[in-house]
Amino acid sequence: MSHLQTFQVFPLLPEPLSFLEVLSRNLWWCWNINAIELFRRINPRLWNMAGRNPIVFLTLIPQERLEELSKDESYLAHLKRIKEQFKSRVLEPLVDSKTSYERKEPIAYFSMEYGIHESLPLFAGGLGVLAGDHLKAASDMNIPLIAVGLLYHHGYFRQFLDQDGWQQEEYPETDLYHLPLERVKDPAGKPVTVMIDGPNGNIHAIVWKIMVGRIPLFLLDTNTPENPPDIRDITSTLYAGEQSQRLAQEILLGIGGIRALESMGIHPPVCHMNEGHSAFSGLERLAQTMSKHQVDLKTAWEIVPRTTVFTTHTPVAAGHDEFPPDLVRPYLASFENRLGVSADKVISWGQPLQTGPEGLLSMFVLGLRMAQHRNGVSALHGKVARNMWSHVWPGRPKDEVPISHITNGIHIPSWISIENALLFERYIGPDWQWQKWNEDFAQRIDQVYDEELWRAREMSRSRLIRTCRELMVKQYARRNAPKAMMENAESVLDQDILTIAFARRFATYKRAGLLLKDQERLEALINSETHPVQFIFSGKAHPKDNEGKEMIKRLIEFARKPSVRQRVAFIEDYDIYVARYLVQGADVWLNTPRRPLEASGTSGMKAAVNGVLNVSILDGWWDEGYSEERGWKIGSGEEYPDSDYQDSIDSQALFNVLENDVIPCFYDRKNGNIPEQWLRMMKASIKMAMTIFSARLMLEKYEKQFYQPALKQYQLLREKHAEIARKWVSKHERIYSLWKDIHVGRPVSGTEGPFHAGEAFQVTTEVRLGELLPDEVEVELYHGSLKSMDIIDESNIEKMSVIKDRGDGNFLYGCTLECRSSGRYGFTARVTPKGDDWIRFIPGLITWA
Repeated sequence: MSHLQTFQVFPLLPEPLSFLEVLSRNLWWCWNINAIELFRRINPRLWNMAGRNPIVFLTLIPQERLEELSKDESYLAHLKRIKEQFKSRVLEPLVDSKTSYERKEPIAYFSMEYGIHESLPLFAGGLGVLAGDHLKAASDMNIPLIAVGLLYHHGYFRQFLDQDGWQQEEYPETDLYHLPLERVKDPAGKPVTVMIDGPNGNIHAIVWKIMVGRIPLFLLDTNTPENPPDIRDITSTLYAGEQSQRLAQEILLGIGGIRALESMGIHPPVCHMNEGHSAFSGLERLAQTMSKHQVDLKTAWEIVPRTTVFTTHTPVAAGHDEFPPDLVRPYLASFENRLGVSADKVISWGQPLQTGPEGLLSMFVLGLRMAQHRNGVSALHGKVARNMWSHVWPGRPKDEVPISHITNGIHIPSWISIENALLFERYIGPDWQWQKWNEDFAQRIDQVYDEELWRAREMSRSRLIRTCRELMVKQYARRNAPKAMMENAESVLDQDILTIAFARRFATYKRAGLLLKDQERLEALINSETHPVQFIFSGKAHPKDNEGKEMIKRLIEFARKPSVRQRVAFIEDYDIYVARYLVQGADVWLNTPRRPLEASGTSGMKAAVNGVLNVSILDGWWDEGYSEERGWKIGSGEEYPDSDYQDSIDSQALFNVLENDVIPCFYDRKNGNIPEQWLRMMKASIKMAMTIFSARLMLEKYEKQFYQPALKQYQLLREKHAEIARKWVSKHERIYSLWKDIHVGRPVSGTEGPFHAGEAFQVTTEVRLGELLPDEVEVELYHGSLKSMDIIDESNIEKMSVIKDRGDGNFLYGCTLECRSSGRYGFTARVTPKGDDWIRFIPGLITWA
């Protein structure tokens, strides 16, 4: 219908209830149990019907009910409490916050997806949920963060299964009127728009804002009448399958995101790229830095990387986006003038060494080269990333590749069960979620009565089973299932038996089918008369991942067997809503990735804080979190090159740990009492999650290791018209041009061995520096225990100092090497540039003896 004019009518809230509209338009409510209850108690059935979306929900409430609530003293008292909390936690600064910044310039956080609540469909999985928890924790801690993303009109796909158990996808359109969106305006009050050069003309984007507590989330949207249909579709779906559309999304996120902030008058001193999708932001920052500070490109290169943080979440090289140069080149036309270099030169910044001019542009490599501060998301993942990308720093030992790690954490108030939250309020204090964890809190968890904690566990499990039945009935109804099958769904699962959950993306490496390798043994576990077990599975396969879809189909076929169908369930359309019930209600959280392919994984942390015990391969976060009093490990961290053999070994280990340890522990009820050992492990699990794996602790580490050092660098480098940055350019160029003249002689010891532990000896080496001076380089003795005849297992460094100046740029260097313990060792010498990490780790600038 042409020329159709649309408008939206919202409910007329009585004045005493007017705060409900304010609250509904800030996602702060979604991680505050009492704020959620303020909406839910109005009408619990309608709350669920509205998808727990307060904007939709308020449109469904009859006006009479609103008038009734406006006179309900109990409800108004509840509303007043939430309003006061909202004022203190969102509208007012935290004056006592030790992490608060005395500045107005925010950190800009870029992510392709944000998983904040199920009513905001801007996420696909763990990366987005982690980003959402990052924003929530920043809000709680009063960290001045702003976030940038894209507004997807169809989001990620909704999953449903056909009669055969094969995954189908649908992409329902999101009604923007049902989201707490606000058009962004510039300082002059005009709506902000962004324009980018594209291969087929200009790309126009409008900018929306959603408030996540204190944190503004800015979302770019190309679905505007100024654009032709193909450009409007850029922000249609998350992770578009077609390569050119995927590239357009990442151009829009990175370049468009920085331009949007500039249009609002925001010039973030520090940028944090959550994965490589936003790596193009570095190009726009270089151009803006040149313009704003009147510096050349070389000087901008000394500023931008030092103020950029890059976090990688992907431990598989194939998981990173790569684009052909011909596809990228049209987007870079304007940068040729702004940066003063060719588009091919810009593309080369994202090409791995030795790939040539037609090599693919890697978003990961571009991200690495645009950032000094780089990290993986667990200790093991940091090691994997250093190994995987060591070729970017040729000559560097793998353990010295400059990619560190900060292990992911979870925003605990978003994932805690109502029952556990009430226990924490009673034993820790009413403001437990706002306080920094301390050892006193751990002691208070130990003081929780076992009977209370077990009752909370039983209530959470009961709620999970009830929800699974409701969802199963809806699934079968959608397929027009027979009456008998519908009745079966109404009674599936048992509220009183050991419940094991497996819920995650159905990627091949996550091995959802590990249990199916021995179906006879699995059925025996499920149907035990004395120690029965039930399993709940949930998760989506990528639309193009037929192996993952086949795995779901195999699980469905097994779950339909008459012998197990009452104790095995697959819940469709896994999202934050389903995840919340699973991490709160299961007894065991099962994780079976093929080590070391799980970067971190956070679902197990969410389960742990609810007292759910982890049974997992030693991968990702569990490689750090595991101890025998907190949960169980599958195997001992073995890695085999033959994946089939690995799966066979791990499957046997999984069944062994279930049969010999997990199940007996759960059913160890002396005299029919509660499982005391299980409860001790529950308490240890809760303490672990709160002390080690909270988003608050994660943010504190980002602040200390990255944000604050990067901010100091920014403030230093922009002073006096970027005087220090210009000096760094001169130093950089001098070192680079003269490095070829360096030569390091073979180091020699002043004393012949063998040696005994506790002894020491001197090592010297002749070094030719040419025109470089000793204070411009570091000469180091590189030593350690031998892995083989010529490979050092773990590197150790001793700085060498000048013993004698032999003239003409030749020096004798030396140091003392202590023999701390017995074994076979080796040493050699090397020269690296002296300076901060951006200088020290210039790729290729390392010379060995």
